[in-house]
Order: sequence, then C-alpha cells, then structure tokens
Amino acid sequence: MQNLSRPASTSTRPTASPNPRPQYQVNTQTKVFDTAHGRLLCIADIRGRLSALNDLAREANASAIIHTGDFGFFEASSLDRINDRTLRHLTMYSPLIPAAQRNHLLAPENPPSAIRSTVTISLLSEFPLLLSGQIKLQVPVYTVWGACEDVIVLEKFRAGQYEIENLHVLDEATTRCLDIGGVKLRLLGLGGALVPHKMFDNGDGNATIAGGQGTMWTTALQIGELVDTAQRVFDPTETRLLVTHASPGREGIINQLGLVLKADLTVSAGLHFRYASSYNEFSVQADFEGLRHKLVVGKEAFDKVWESVKAQVDAVIDEHQRVLLDKALSVVERIPPPPNQQAPTGQPFGEEPAWKNCWNWNLCDAAYGSLVLDIKDGRVSAELKSQGFNYAYRRTVTPSTVAATPSSATSGLPVQATGTGGTGGAATPKNATPVATEKPLPPHLTGSKSKPSTPPPASGGSGRETPKLNGQQQSQAAADKAERERAKRERKKERKQQERAEREAAAKEGGGGSGTASPAQPRAEVDLSSPPPQGPKSGKATPEVSTAGAETKAPEDGVTSPATESTGARTPTSRRPARNPWTIFMRMPNPANETEVRDFFGDAKEGIVRVTYPQNFAGRNQKMCYVEFGDEEAMKAGLAKQGEKLNDSIPELKQATDKESRATENGPRGTFAGRGGRGRGGFAARGFASAGLMRGGPPGRANGDAPSSEAPKPSEGSS
Repeated sequence: MQNLSRPASTSTRPTASPNPRPQYQVNTQTKVFDTAHGRLLCIADIRGRLSALNDLAREANASAIIHTGDFGFFEASSLDRINDRTLRHLTMYSPLIPAAQRNHLLAPENPPSAIRSTVTISLLSEFPLLLSGQIKLQVPVYTVWGACEDVIVLEKFRAGQYEIENLHVLDEATTRCLDIGGVKLRLLGLGGALVPHKMFDNGDGNATIAGGQGTMWTTALQIGELVDTAQRVFDPTETRLLVTHASPGREGIINQLGLVLKADLTVSAGLHFRYASSYNEFSVQADFEGLRHKLVVGKEAFDKVWESVKAQVDAVIDEHQRVLLDKALSVVERIPPPPNQQAPTGQPFGEEPAWKNCWNWNLCDAAYGSLVLDIKDGRVSAELKSQGFNYAYRRTVTPSTVAATPSSATSGLPVQATGTGGTGGAATPKNATPVATEKPLPPHLTGSKSKPSTPPPASGGSGRETPKLNGQQQSQAAADKAERERAKRERKKERKQQERAEREAAAKEGGGGSGTASPAQPRAEVDLSSPPPQGPKSGKATPEVSTAGAETKAPEDGVTSPATESTGARTPTSRRPARNPWTIFMRMPNPANETEVRDFFGDAKEGIVRVTYPQNFAGRNQKMCYVEFGDEEAMKAGLAKQGEKLNDSIPELKQATDKESRATENGPRGTFAGRGGRGRGGFAARGFASAGLMRGGPPGRANGDAPSSEAPKPSEGSS
C-alpha cells in the first residue's frame, strides 16, 4: 500500500495548510455560449486521433465536445513506461496505424519486441502535436481520461506544467458549467477504469489518481473528492451531467455515484460497441429490485476488498483523506430502500427519482458513432448515430448453413448460383465492407432444371465459403467439390452419348448422313418440353438471349434447346466472391511481378494487403493484376500513381468494381464471348451449334460444354 498523501504540486488545490480541516479549492468555471440553441457532441475513445476532433465538431455543428474513454494522453517518453500487453492493445485499436501494418504487427509469429521496435508515438497519439500547437482545437473539449493513458502526462496537467487552449480535463476537483440553450449544464467527471481490487492503490499516480504502465484506474479517494466537489458547487438550478469512463449500466458503484451526485444525465464509454445505447434503469430492469440487486452486487465486490485493506489504509491516511474516504464509503452504502419499506417516520419511502428520471448514454468508439445533445429553450434532445453491424456477409454464406426452402430441395439452384470452388471460395476480408454480387433468380428460373441421370450432390456446397473455416469444414468442402466434379463428368459423358445417337438417327432419316440435323423428327427424341418430375418445361428456363427465338419455334419445326443440365441460372449470376472495396485494377503493357507492382506504388505500398493475378489469360500473365488495400485512403494514394512508369510503360489504374465489363478482354471473340471463353463461342452460339443451326463445324458441342456446376472463369471483374 503506497502512501496516499497529497502532493503540494497539485494545480487544482492550494498547498496544504496547517489548519486541521483545510478547505480545498474547487477548480470550476462557467462557459457561457451566447446562443439560445446549442449542440454538444459527445464521443468516446478518440484514441489519439485528435486532429479528427475539429472535423467531427464541424460535421455535427457542435459548439463543444464532451469526450469520455481513451483520449490519447501519451508523449514520446510514454513508450518506455507502457508494458508489452498494453502496447499490443493500443496497437490493435489505434486509428493512426494502417490496417495492413497493424495486421502485420499483430501476427502471432511477431514477438512483443517487434511491436516495440516499430511503434512510435506518432502511431499511437497526436497528443504531442496538440501540445506543440501544430493541432489547435476549434471548439472547447471537455474530457476525462480512459483506461489506457499515461498517468505521468495527466499529473503534468494537474501540476500546471501542461496547458492547452480549449482542452479541459475533468477530474475529481475540476468541474465546468456550460450555459447553453437555456440550460446550465454542470459537468462532473470521473476517469479511469473501475477495478475494485485497485481502488486503494495509486500505482505511479500522486494524491488521488492512479495508474501505471500505460493504464489508469479509479481510486476510492478519487470518488470521495468528486462527491466533495459536487457538494461544494451544488446549485438546484443546474442540470447535472456525469461523464465517466466506466458505465453505470455495468458497474453498480458508478450507478451509486450517480445517485449521490444527483445526476440527471450520464455519458460513458463502451466496450468497442458498434451501437450506442440510450436507457434509464426503468427501461432495462424488470422491477426496482433489479436495480437494487445491481447496486448490492457492486457493494459486495467493494466490501471484499475494503475488509482486506482496511487496516493498512487506516494506518497511512491523514484526517483530510479520512474525510474523502468517508464520502467514498457513503457512495458504496447508497442503496435505495424498497418502495414499500417504511421510513423511521412511519411513512413509506418514496420512489427513487433516478429510477425513471436519470438518463444514460453508453457510447461506441468515435470511429463508429456519436451522440449529439441538441439544447434549445431548456429542452435537451438527443441524436444517436452508430455505424452498426454489417449483415451483408449473410448473402455470401454457404447454403448448407441455411435451412432449405420447400422448392430448393430438388432444384439444385444454390449450387449454380454460388459457384463451386476456385475463386468462389475466397473469404471476405476482415476490414472490407462485403459487397453483394448475387441477384435473386427470376421466378421463371426456379425449380426448372432438366432431370440429370446423376443427381447433383445433396450437400450443395457453394464454394463461397464462410469467412472462417475449421479443418472439418475444409475437408467437407473438398469432398463436396470432388463429388461435384464426378457428377459433372458423368453428365457430360451421357450427353455426348445421347447426342451421338441423335446424329446417327438424323443421318438415317435424312438419307444422306448430312452433318446438319433435320429440324423435324430427330430433335423430338430429346425434346425437353416433356417435363421431368416436379419441374416445369425446360424450354421456359432458357435465359432470354438469342436462343429464345429458336425455342419459340419449337411447336412448329420441332427444334428445341439441346439436352443440358443448365437451367440458365449461370448467365444472370456472377458467383464472384465479395470484393475488397478498396481494390485497384491494374493493366500493364509490359509484365511485372508482384515485387515490381508493390514498388511502383512507392509510399502507398505500405497499405497494400494483397496482389493477385488473373490466371485465365494464357500468354498475358502478369499484365493484369488486382491490388487490394487496407482502407480507402491507402487506395486513393495508390490511384494517385496514375501516369507514372512501370517497366518503361505507363500502366492503367482504376478502382475495381463488381460490375466491370468482361468484354474488354473477351470482346473480339463475338457478341456472346463473355460466357464462352477460350474460343468456344458464347452461350447462345454454342446452343445454336448443338442444334445444327450454325455453319462452321459439326453440332457436337452442346450448351452443356460448360456444365452448370462449373465455376465461371475469372476476368477483369473478379479477383
């Protein structure tokens, strides 16, 4: 147990006097905003990206900022005081570190020394720039400190060594009053994480605050002095806003503190939530006993610690600290009585006002959302903004994880609609916003598949895998792929035998063995207008391309679409995996390997996550590639390299999209070459050829040349 005596250097209090009960000075100021209508931006965990404060205030049209959570109180010398675990945590959440660099630093194979040798203060916080004046705050900022801060930096503020214009650090002896929009808003702040077993340990802190090794926590004396400060400045005409790092919704002691301070509103930081929450206790507790239970649990946790250290504390504190400790203990003892219990006067206790009237906001990180308190004519309105969860990934999950609909059991469409293996199995990047590439099939294409001799596998593996697979899922996916390949070969073999029989029959009836099938009788043998079990006519399932004209004549001339397993579903769907939205497509006149491509981007190469080359263009390998970046800013820096030379030529750079034209590379092969690939002709062209309606070759190639389960070849539009 360290000595808890107060240093005389604390700026918010005068030097201790010899009087037995010195009256500590309260550091309080009133800021008057000359407006009948004002907006206060409330954010949490800016995490050192202090240059964003002005932008956020401007976007919200805010007169001031109230901040809670990790502010980024670090300077260059702080790195030597931060332990390895805390440094890794700061690296994981710092918004100043590019995503690609962060992923590299946090790789399991990298030891703590790798992080320590790489991370500089500029990657953790812009506080030194704020302190030097390179960054200036355009509006007043009122903040408490969070759980990851350097206590030495905070002590310099309290000692008067550091002072920054428009930055106000709220602590147990520092309070501010904002006169805005007809409301006098009293700000009371409590910084640090609530760790019950550390509430009597100061660490490297002096007086009432505590911290060490890059972390800070709340102390009992800190709570006691905040109560003392609130009592000294109490004004019934004011509206009290309690700003804390820990949430009163989770911590009973913080909730009790709000009761003692008579807080009307509270704002606290969250645990990296994607949504901010707004609530009062009446809205989240089943009854008043639910609130009392939370407070009792918090009291019991504190009492266990207090009983174990009480003797040590009594031996070292002076009478002035005893006063503050008694106020802290009064907070822990503040548990509202049940409404039906009688007071000593014989009257039943009234309902606790805070039960319904104290409103709480628990905020997400500043990167994910904010709260704006809009104050006008005395009314405090609230506007919550949250980034929220991204549910687009659910459109890329494997069908085996989704319950089958009644019509999907026999249609086999999920297999075709999502692709099988190859590029279709790419996982969605962690930092990317998934882009849905699939469109629902039109009604006339559902359940219209021709009956195959070998049914498709029931597993329906889509190849578009869920973002993370364990070993069992991978082996199952490999087995599914092998089964699909076997089924594909069987269907192709049967189609060839069937077509050979058709040609022989056509030759006999035509009398001349012509290579062109007669349009009258031979095709009747494979007329798909007779429906398979539980399926509509396959002629209705043919995609609406040029073959549609031939199929509409089927009742007259007997010419129908060739026997095929395709439902036409593969034409309108892409089967491409969700793309990293920050990808550059790069076309190069001269080949370049990955190292040369990365070096081409210069400083922007730090943000590169991956470089991939399409493998489907023989002879043009390494002339096209996709360069994926970790974020939008890194991608824009890469696009800025447009016009520079690589291997004595100027490559073309553009942002890749999921709707890039395949005609760029495949166009010279014909109108429908986009689906043909490798010189076989397009979808409709192969259909005409198999029906004997085209010149230039025997009708041996049916539409089934590329079975429905075969994944499309990657092109410029897929990586």
